[in-house]
Amino acid sequence: MWRNYLTVGVRALMKNRTYAVINILGLAIGMAACLMILLFVRYEFSYDKWLPDAANTYQVQSWYKPETSTGSDPELQMTPYVTGAALQKDFPQIESWVYAMGSAPVLQRDGGVETLEDFLYTSGDLLQVLQLPLVRGSADALKAPGSAAVTRSEALRRYGTDDVLGRSFTVVSRGQTRDFRINAVLADLPKNSHLKLNTVARIDINEYFADQPEALNCWGCQSGWIWVRLKPGTDPAAIEAQLPAWEKRNIPDQTAGEARFNMGDQQDWHLVNVRDVHLGTGQGGAMTPGNDRATIVTFAVIALLILGMAIVNFTNLATARASQRAREVALRKVLGATRRQLILQFIGEAVLISAIAMVIALAMVELLMPPLAAFLDADIPVRYLGEGGILLPVLGLMLAVGVLSGLYPAFFLSRFQPAAVLKANKSAAEAAGTGLLRSVLVVGQFAVSIALIICTGVVYAQTVYARTADPGYQRDHILQVEEMSRRQAYGKGETIVAQTARLPGVKAVGRTGIGVATFNNSNTGLLVPGRPDPVTIGNYGVDIGFKDAMGLQLVAGRWFDGREMDDMTVPYPTPEAAHLALVARGANIVINALAAKKLGYATPQEAIGKTLRAGLVEDQYGLVPVTIIGVVKDSRFRSVRESIDPLLFFKTREGSMTHMIVRFEGDPARVRQGVEALWRKLVPDVPFAARFSDEIMLDLYKSEDARAKLFAGFAGLAVIVACLGLFGLAAFTAERRTREIGIRKVLGARTWDIVRLLVWQFSKPVVIANLIAWPVAWWVMRDWLNSFDARISLGPAPFVAAGALALLIAIGTIGAHAVRVARENPVNALRYE
Repeated sequence: MWRNYLTVGVRALMKNRTYAVINILGLAIGMAACLMILLFVRYEFSYDKWLPDAANTYQVQSWYKPETSTGSDPELQMTPYVTGAALQKDFPQIESWVYAMGSAPVLQRDGGVETLEDFLYTSGDLLQVLQLPLVRGSADALKAPGSAAVTRSEALRRYGTDDVLGRSFTVVSRGQTRDFRINAVLADLPKNSHLKLNTVARIDINEYFADQPEALNCWGCQSGWIWVRLKPGTDPAAIEAQLPAWEKRNIPDQTAGEARFNMGDQQDWHLVNVRDVHLGTGQGGAMTPGNDRATIVTFAVIALLILGMAIVNFTNLATARASQRAREVALRKVLGATRRQLILQFIGEAVLISAIAMVIALAMVELLMPPLAAFLDADIPVRYLGEGGILLPVLGLMLAVGVLSGLYPAFFLSRFQPAAVLKANKSAAEAAGTGLLRSVLVVGQFAVSIALIICTGVVYAQTVYARTADPGYQRDHILQVEEMSRRQAYGKGETIVAQTARLPGVKAVGRTGIGVATFNNSNTGLLVPGRPDPVTIGNYGVDIGFKDAMGLQLVAGRWFDGREMDDMTVPYPTPEAAHLALVARGANIVINALAAKKLGYATPQEAIGKTLRAGLVEDQYGLVPVTIIGVVKDSRFRSVRESIDPLLFFKTREGSMTHMIVRFEGDPARVRQGVEALWRKLVPDVPFAARFSDEIMLDLYKSEDARAKLFAGFAGLAVIVACLGLFGLAAFTAERRTREIGIRKVLGARTWDIVRLLVWQFSKPVVIANLIAWPVAWWVMRDWLNSFDARISLGPAPFVAAGALALLIAIGTIGAHAVRVARENPVNALRYE
């Protein structure tokens, strides 16, 4: 019986090659798209599941409350060092904890220097908490300060071999030289990890912060990550529920002058399992860029929609071709076939088509997955067997698609009555309602396609807007030089700036603690007369040249100049007398317009001359009286996803400045070469690192750009699948209506009239599809755009354009059939009548 079913199925495909190609190709594209998207979705949800004992390993995160944060991503993955010991003291369920800080120390090797990327300083035995896989060495490699572990690729890069146990290396950080001995070689971490490291070096944390001991007890200083390992069987939710009370017990009140505040009122602490960090809420201060869980779920839905469209194509064409198989069904029933046997036959044919389509789909996946993975910077292998193998899911998907696509046609075809079909040699058997069903399914297909086209257009427009919107400063022609905060450069900053300004093509130079997408946060509280609570403002050191170099615009008052009260420079290390002198003397500051508004001033001009007190020195020395001398236009230094920060600028000659801004004209490469040559001459022991503002902005919106391209790719696939179905229906309908068209032409219809008749029949569902797609796409895109602080307006343009494009595609798909059929000689259609 099954052999007979197979023979009949193959013959049916060979007899209707156009139908077979359209069905198989449509299903293959839908399956390939579905497999690729689902592989990507599985990869995103696989982060850090490879870590041993991941179920008991958690990251401690501190999330600022919105009203107390001025920086981007207030939900931080980082947390203060003091948190670790306080947690273990109160929660015996914590087996062990470790604190680690990201760093980029200078490596001294072979008489030269280089910056080490992805370098971690750790206060304890990291490998006991995060059980990273080892190539050489043992798990107790980081038992003592001065020990280190490197990844295999880093060992090969530095030494040309991974047999490096016992070797030593010397780095310079915070102005101090430190030696480390390599005790372990780590396996390279997979890309699906929230961790990013090449070297782990254990330090004596107290010695490291000997010049800043307050950093070890500061509850508002997030400069590193803490991971904890819970004892087996521990309920993390029970610990999380007790954290508010833990905050009250452990976090002391702080005073600055007569102001009193508590860091526990400004932030909350959370335990996040390492497997949930990548797609979690907290993404500020992450080692690797996280992703949005809603976005990943959206792509999974798109995968299922595209696959559903392919199944709809099969159903449409199968029911449309029902009349051609009606006599076959009738004869089988006359000869004794049961309805169950007929249902099994037609479902078997659908599974056969699904199997052929799956083979083609797997070939597409093999060809397209590597470039897609490279584009996403992800490691997404296509394996059929073993861990992560897709053979069973592929077989399941193939059977599911075959059954789902063949189920309705099978029940529909098997219900034909022999007497009605064979009466008067009747071969047509169009059941009532099937034409309406096909129209509904076509409307659904194009509604999905149009919605995806709209989303693609909106995402692309927002990405372009983000890169080109006015940030409040002159963003073009900027070279941003890093490494200014190196202790090796201390005391040389003014010399570097002065000599850089004399280079050909350089228009202005300035140093700053904030620049183009630097993401460093520094907040302080300002006490306004008459207000009991401090106002949180971002504060950053700058020099005189920063305004012109960055292109800031003054809206009131003046910028810093050489006056004594403008200067807040204190020597390093800072003696107590210098702090006290600054508190006694006071200083001038410049703020932005948003800060003026947040401080309670109706206009920028009203803020000029007002004296406040700011926490710009250590708390024990009191508040510094500061006078506002200028207000600049609000500037967006960060992503458009983040709100503009209220900012305070103070002038200093050294310290607290991380970048140098070089505004130039002319050849960018020549300017960069000149700045680099000067840097290597003045600061030879600090590697040169600089990027143009255009490069920074491209990198800043890389994820949005990738999302726009992915939407465009999958929208294109959806349109192709929809058009394949429309093409098949148009071909079949044109064939069925050949006699009708012949009669119309005999009665005087012109070719244009016939074309218009056929085109309108298939364009009407596309027009209706717009009415469904537009409100759905508007609702989805409205919510997505609301995640940006600055965004495009959601006007009618993308909706009208998507609808018009879909209509043109539909007309182009069926137009060729319409013209060919309309130009046929009616004699050929009517000669046997």
